Amino acid sequence: MQKKSELHEDGKSSIVELKLVRGIVQVAAMEQKLGGSLPVPIVQELAKEKLATVPPRYVRPDQHQQTILSNSLSSFPQIPVIDMQNLSDEYSMDSELEALNHACQEWGFFQLINHGVESSVVEKMKLEVQEFFNLPIEEKNKFMQKAEDIEGRVQSMRMNYYPPCPQPELVTGLCPHSDAVGLTILLQANEMEGLQIKKDGVWIPVSPLPNAFVINIGDILEEHRASRLSNSTKERLSIATFLSPNDHAHLGPAASLVTPQTPAKFKTIGVAEYSRD
Repeated sequence: MQKKSELHEDGKSSIVELKLVRGIVQVAAMEQKLGGSLPVPIVQELAKEKLATVPPRYVRPDQHQQTILSNSLSSFPQIPVIDMQNLSDEYSMDSELEALNHACQEWGFFQLINHGVESSVVEKMKLEVQEFFNLPIEEKNKFMQKAEDIEGRVQSMRMNYYPPCPQPELVTGLCPHSDAVGLTILLQANEMEGLQIKKDGVWIPVSPLPNAFVINIGDILEEHRASRLSNSTKERLSIATFLSPNDHAHLGPAASLVTPQTPAKFKTIGVAEYSRD
């Protein structure tokens, strides 16, 4: 398995992140170490000041600013597209399953179309996320949760807001990482693109299809990042849902597929153990 995510929580502290902005904005409660909250400026509010330069704390080191070869999406292969309707059609199921297998093994990402979620529902979600970020900071703060108020850990959702940046060439919206979950479902909420995935050592920009979900297999496969090629005049919005198995579950080859002729290529490991490692 590929190395774990580059974004790790400190195991000795309880950290809550309200991920609303470039960088990403963190409102952290480090209870065991600090006994209280650690204030971090809300970058969406900082962007309203119309700064001419990026504050030093948001400038990424050179090692994280690996440029892509071209700004033109036509210069790159695009991630595979999987049609969910074909997966349930007896005539196209086999070929679509082969395409899905290739997407998971070779890319770790794919776009899912005909997924069954009505376009009106998707558009309503986009609109309400935009309206949330348009609220005054005092109103947004009413939705903030303390560490002890957060329920569940198997599924979570994050709304990302990347404000316009005066020097987009100096920053990375989100540094290279892999998601430490089983599955991530991403919806691009406006026309501004920014997601890139690392394929064969090259950062490839992803151009989401209309009404499609970008699916990321998670921590065991490809690195990705929110692009440094940010926009100086327009914000970027995205919505990510993270799905993970229970800590008591086990990950490994399906028993029905393991035979003397086709032995397991990977060991079975508990989710909790995998997370620790």
